[in-house]
Amino acid sequence: MNHKSLLLAACLSFAVVSPAFAQTVTGSGVVPATAANSAERTIGFAASAPANGALVIAMTDATLPPLDGVSLSAAERQAVTAAIAAATFDGKAGSTLSLRGIGAYSRILLVGTGTTPTSLALAEAGGKAAQELKSEAQPVTIAGAFGDASAADVAYGFALGQYRFDRYKTVEKKAPPSGAVTVVGANPAAAEAAFNDRWKHLVDGVRLSRDLANEPANVIYPESFVARVREAFSGTAGVSIEVLDEAAMRKLGMGTLVGVGQGSPRGSRLMLVRYRGANAAAAPMAFVGKGITFDSGGISLKPGAGMWDMKGDMSGAASVMGAVLSLAKSRASAHVVGVAALAENMPDGNAQRPGDVTRTMSGKTIEMLNSDAEGRLVLADANEYVAQAYKPRAIVNIATLTGAIVGALDDQYAGLFARDETLATNLLAAGKVSGEELWRMPLHKNYAEKIKSDIADIRNIAPSQGPGASIGAHVIGYFVDEATPWAHLDIAGVNQADKASSLVPKGMTGFGVRLLDQLARSGE
Repeated sequence: MNHKSLLLAACLSFAVVSPAFAQTVTGSGVVPATAANSAERTIGFAASAPANGALVIAMTDATLPPLDGVSLSAAERQAVTAAIAAATFDGKAGSTLSLRGIGAYSRILLVGTGTTPTSLALAEAGGKAAQELKSEAQPVTIAGAFGDASAADVAYGFALGQYRFDRYKTVEKKAPPSGAVTVVGANPAAAEAAFNDRWKHLVDGVRLSRDLANEPANVIYPESFVARVREAFSGTAGVSIEVLDEAAMRKLGMGTLVGVGQGSPRGSRLMLVRYRGANAAAAPMAFVGKGITFDSGGISLKPGAGMWDMKGDMSGAASVMGAVLSLAKSRASAHVVGVAALAENMPDGNAQRPGDVTRTMSGKTIEMLNSDAEGRLVLADANEYVAQAYKPRAIVNIATLTGAIVGALDDQYAGLFARDETLATNLLAAGKVSGEELWRMPLHKNYAEKIKSDIADIRNIAPSQGPGASIGAHVIGYFVDEATPWAHLDIAGVNQADKASSLVPKGMTGFGVRLLDQLARSGE
């Protein structure tokens, strides 16, 4: 059974908890919690580059661009042009042609962008180059008909595409590429400024999300998630951080969030990171992410096959923090509060039982029929708390919530559920621009009937088969006031990639960072 089907079913584990960022003990092995990934290629900009290493040429069609600043003789250009004709390479977006034995370059890689490339298409060309050259140790030069912005776009894509998570490899760890990446353009200083002003920080946000989600559950759990995020935001201006531990949440009556984690020795947390940029709206937009650092299903135990994948059930919370990090480090004119509802869902004698009734901080009650439908429970309290404490102008939830959305959309889209048309429109547009696309799903009033309980306000699942993704959204939306613009993103099919694509290496994707960053910058 693969990881996507396991979002309705996966895992059990045991570990001894130790202080965050010291070491985590599991059985007889010791895993350093601060192990680092291999260094990525440094990225720079120049008006010219030497004729060695690998040369990447961004192509809009079958004709070589001028390539000013690139050491490619007339004879070498003619050889490349002949190869293009022989291969019928046309520069279509996503296409590549790899050539060797021409001039002093170890490899010449042609990457198509399409005839009128968007910022996203240029980024995808850069990411494609990173994927193709991941085993090349030599320096890389990227050239094309680049203006300042387009050179920055390509560099951004390369930075996303070269991500790796290999910090725990010791025996067969491949040596990382040692050569730098140089993007050649007419105005390198302006291109570098464009990259450093925004794209570099967005890459940092995506990297944070991917790292958190890729980490094993014996390294990232609620307390260490908080510590890792605090470290990422250290020294960042305009940021305030609030963390509620179990004692604070119990005092506030947050029974659903605390209840999910009560079967684990690792205490639950609610983490809120607020950033307010210059000239931003008075009220923040709230991004509220599901942060189940490991999901065994609780008493409603998941099947064993592939249960290791449930370490990624906190991808929503990870991406919320990555998006806020990007906005804050780039000093965006935005006002956001990122919320991570953090718990570990484990079975033991103190765990919630199917049939239990829990109460949110507002006093609303939920009959918990299935402890494996826990994401909606932690989001209930998180939504109510952020609404009361921060008075947001809109709330967007993001969660690996249901296997049902995988059956509907596979890994092509995240599901979008929304009560507010303006917010839905802006989210769809942000998805298009960022490349993290959404598909609108129904919130029919009849679905809400299926979650009515005989003994509580609602129940957390429908007792009979139904539209699972929509029912999950209805449960979450029940805890957001009707007057507040609200949307829910079910990312269960897109939070992990089984194979690499141009901007997303295999593994945890960081889906939602680029999307939420774009949404916040668009003003809604």
